[in-house]
Amino acid sequence: MASSPLALRIANDIVAQIGMGELEPGSHLATEALAARFEVSRSPVREALSLLSSKGLIESRRNRGFFVLPTPSGNRASEIEPLVPAVDEPYYLFAEDWLHDRISADQTEQAIRDRYGLSRAQAQELLLRAAREGWAEPKPGYGWKLRQVAKTAEAFEAIYRFRAVIEPAALLEPTFCFDKRSAAALRKTQERLASGKLEGMAPAAMTAAGAEFHEAIIRMSNNPMFFQALERANQLRRLAEYRLKVDPKRISLQSLEHLQILDLLARGDNLEAAHLMRRHLSGALASKSPVIHPRHEPS
Repeated sequence: MASSPLALRIANDIVAQIGMGELEPGSHLATEALAARFEVSRSPVREALSLLSSKGLIESRRNRGFFVLPTPSGNRASEIEPLVPAVDEPYYLFAEDWLHDRISADQTEQAIRDRYGLSRAQAQELLLRAAREGWAEPKPGYGWKLRQVAKTAEAFEAIYRFRAVIEPAALLEPTFCFDKRSAAALRKTQERLASGKLEGMAPAAMTAAGAEFHEAIIRMSNNPMFFQALERANQLRRLAEYRLKVDPKRISLQSLEHLQILDLLARGDNLEAAHLMRRHLSGALASKSPVIHPRHEPS
C-alpha cells in the first residue's frame, strides 16, 4: 500500500512551507521537532521525510538529518505539486468509485478483494484507511458500510454548518489564550495570500495555509475537544474537496478575513471575532459548494 494518510498530510504541509518560502534551501528538518509540532510519533514523520526525499525536494545527509534542497534550475514554486495517491492506487480507485456511485454503500472484504485485485491484508488495510479517513465503518455483524460524508451537497454543507458552530464557540472558551508567536507566523502567510500576488506560489501552499490558519486558531481555545472535532470535520470533507481547483481570488478574499479575525483576537475582541468567523465560514461554503456539487437549473 502507499504512504499513510498521516504521512501524506505531514509531507504536504512541508511542501506547502517550501512553496511559501517559509522553508528555504538548506533548512534543517529535525524529526523530533516535526513530531512535536504535529503531535505524532517519529514514525510518520520519518515516512513523510523519506517520501519527500524520493521526490527530490529534500535530501538526507549522513549523521545530520534531512535538509531542504533548492528547486531545480528554472522551476517555479508553483510546480511543487501536492503529494496525492497515484491514479491507479486501489484506495484512490475505491474512493472514486464511491464518489461516482459505481459501488453500493454495503461492501464486504471479499468484494473489495475481487474488484481491485487485492490480497486479504491489502483489502483490510484499504478498508481501515477509509475508516480512518471517516467515510467507512464496520457493520455490527458482517461487512462494511460506506458513509455519505461530503459526497452529497447536503452532507458537504452539513460539515460547514458544523464548523460554523464549533469554530466561533472555540473563540469564546474561558480557556482561550491568544498565542502571539503563532499569530505572527499566521499573519505573515495570510498577508502574502491577501495581497493577491500569488504568482509562483504552489497551489498546495495556498490550500494548506487556510487549513493551518483554522487549526492554529482553534488550538488557542486550549480545549482539545474543539481541535479534535475540527480535525474530524476536515477528514470528512477531504474526500470531496481534493478535486477542488484553487481560485486565487477566493483565496485572497478569505485571507483578508483571516487577517481581520487575527486583528480582533489581538485586541481581545473575541465576541466580534466569533461573529466574523461564522460569516467567514458561511462565505466559504457558498463559494465551494456550487463548485464541488453543481446544482442544475430546471429545464
